[in-house]
Amino acid sequence: MARIVRRAAALVTVALLGMTVPATVATAAAPVPACRGGQLAAGGAERVGADAFRVTVVNEGPGPCVLRGHPTVALAGQGAPSRAKSLSVTRQGPARPVQLAAGAAAQTRISFVPVLGEADGYCASGAEPFAAPSKVIGAAGARLQLAPDDGGNFALCGTTVRATAFRPAP
Repeated sequence: MARIVRRAAALVTVALLGMTVPATVATAAAPVPACRGGQLAAGGAERVGADAFRVTVVNEGPGPCVLRGHPTVALAGQGAPSRAKSLSVTRQGPARPVQLAAGAAAQTRISFVPVLGEADGYCASGAEPFAAPSKVIGAAGARLQLAPDDGGNFALCGTTVRATAFRPAP
């Protein structure tokens, strides 16, 4: 009981002296906006085996943004986005939002049925092989043109690729 009386007296003293006791206020951080095409840049297309590429996109905007989903993919037959051959994308795995700080990167893995053989390769399915000097990746409204990091062409059988959702780059 004596403790309660002393505590109440202390609170009354604080109130009489006009002092304020700081309150802890939880403030919510402003939501991070979605990435826009103009702030994303192509970071590279690294060959991963004979049937896949790891594609990197970089946030070159002034602040953070959130990248969502899977990319779209096209092959640029003449090296120009306007002459791209759109490919069907089979989405691999769930898409989770990826928060990218300014300068940070995200990656996706794009795999496909490779062309077999040398030079004038062939498709085991009998489809006509298609080769292009670059690919066009669609992300957040941007169309980013990338060439393979090894200087070769993108060569595939068919018109379907598999793509993972974007994830933070290591």
